[in-house]
This record gives sequence, C-alpha cells and structure tokens, in this order.
Amino acid sequence: MAAEQPTLLEGIRSTVTADLAAVDAAIRRELASDVVLVNQVSEYIIGAGGKRLRPLLVLLAARAAGAPPLGPQVQAAVIIEFIHTATLLHDDVVDGSRQRRGRDTANEVWGNATSVLVGDFLYSRAFQMMVRLKSLKVMEIMADATNAIAEGEVLQLMHVHDPEISESRYLDVIYRKTARLFEAGAGIAAVLAGAPARHEAALAGYARALGNAFQLADDWLDYRGSATERGKNVGDDLAEGKPTLPLIHALRAGNTEQRLLLRRAIETGGLEELPAVLAAIESAGGLEYTAGLAQREADQALAALEPLPESVHLEALRQLAGFAVSRSY
Repeated sequence: MAAEQPTLLEGIRSTVTADLAAVDAAIRRELASDVVLVNQVSEYIIGAGGKRLRPLLVLLAARAAGAPPLGPQVQAAVIIEFIHTATLLHDDVVDGSRQRRGRDTANEVWGNATSVLVGDFLYSRAFQMMVRLKSLKVMEIMADATNAIAEGEVLQLMHVHDPEISESRYLDVIYRKTARLFEAGAGIAAVLAGAPARHEAALAGYARALGNAFQLADDWLDYRGSATERGKNVGDDLAEGKPTLPLIHALRAGNTEQRLLLRRAIETGGLEELPAVLAAIESAGGLEYTAGLAQREADQALAALEPLPESVHLEALRQLAGFAVSRSY
C-alpha cells in the first residue's frame, strides 16, 4: 500500500498540473520581504515540502466547481498554505517541538521569538492577498476560520495531559484545528468559481469531513506509522501530553490495569512506557476504532460530493478522500 501512495497522489496532482506550478511560483513571490530573516525562515519552512494537501484541495474544488485553469483559485491556494504554515510555526513553539518532516523545526534553529513573528508575517501576508481578491465573502469565510483555528489551539492546550477529555471534545478540537481550514479552502474555491450555493455547500461539507478524516488518520499513524516516512516519531503526541482518539478510546474500553497505565502516561507524557502504552491501545481496540471513524468521515466526504457534476476533478476529489485514510505518512 505505502509504495502505491505516492503514485496515487501524483495522479491526483496531475489533474491540476498548471495550477500547482502557478501556486509554487506565487508562494516564492509572495514570501518576498525586505527583512532578510523573514525570507530565510519562510523559505526554510515552505521549502521543507510536505503533502500540500490543502492547496491541492483548493485547486481541485475550484475546478470541480467549474473554474478555468490559472484562475483566482491559485491565489486562494497560496492563502490557505500560508495560514497553515503559520499555524505550524506557532504550534511548534507551543508544543516545544524540535523536529518536523524529518528536520529541525524553525524554533529549534532560530528560537521561539523568531518563529512566532514569522508566523505572524505569514498570517498578515495571507490577509493582504485576500484583500486583492476583492471578495467580502472570502474575507468572511477566512476570518471566521482563522478565529476558529485559534480557539481550537486554546482548547487543545486546555486538555494537554488531561486524561478526562471526552471524545466529543476531542472531535471539536480536531474540527477547529484541522478540518475548519480544509472547509474554508473548499468554500472560498467555490465562491471564486462562482458556483451555485448548493455546490458551495457540497464542497464545504466534503472538505470538512475530509479534514476530520485526515486528522483521525494522523492520530492513528502517531501510534502505528513509520517515523522514516512521516518525519515524526511514534508517540510524539503522547510525549506532548495530547490525548488523541486512540488513547481516549483505550481509556474507555481497556481494563483497570490498562486504564491506570494510560492515565499515567497522559499525565506524564510517559514515553518510557511507550511499548506498554502501544500494547494497551492495540488490546483495547483504540487503533481499530480510530481507523473506523476516519473511514466513516471519508465516506461522508464522498457522499457530500453527489450534487456536483461529473468531471476529472470530481473524481480526483474522490481519490483524495481515499488517500487521506489509506496513507502511511
């Protein structure tokens, strides 16, 4: 499966090749600053690569909604990528992360202050670009989304090292932190394409479920994935005190000994007990439960697409939902 995934993603990307090239060029152009350090840090972060699923989603949603190639969706995709990158910079500072995508984080290289301020630069540059789109609806969607993301960050912080977090609260956090930006990206793509309201709602609903599925799969991979492929170590969420769904379910379904172990690990970030934690999660069905919920979200994403007319880009959106839950990185 893992060997086939890059081919699947490359096939999806091939449906918007020209738009993706334009996005890459626009990213380089929009990162330009008179402040040398801003350029250095921005280039370091953007140059790290990654799957760039969010800009890809924007481009596919716009084309599925009828937009021609190289339209305003290119600028929208860059906006979404800049906001996502800003949140990563801030997240790494909050979490004290030292590695991302297999290399040192910006805060590890330049320090926390620089990372926070360059994150602010990316946020503000994204809003400058939004103004150029001259769409109040786009501004409204993005302003609401960035506010929800910030709330999600605070909610997650409130539950660090908290074994009492409920599944519903966890799902609220991942919607705000992850799925809301997916939803906003597809929503503004539809607006800029001039899509009818029902198609805009369909694409936003698809992206919301896709974002949830993507984050659930990420949380599953944190206890099962390959550190080499992901650029993260198994158990990183536990080390940061984040009780994600595999742990939450295992706490609910495990026996007394397992629950005591998992509570202690969440409260202390207990990586020294990682093998026992992994065994408890597996035994209590935490991974299976999380994977099942991720698949249900992916199925909801597919169902949301039904009002849209058939096209190569609609099919690519379907494939993207499959990739989100079958990937190994």
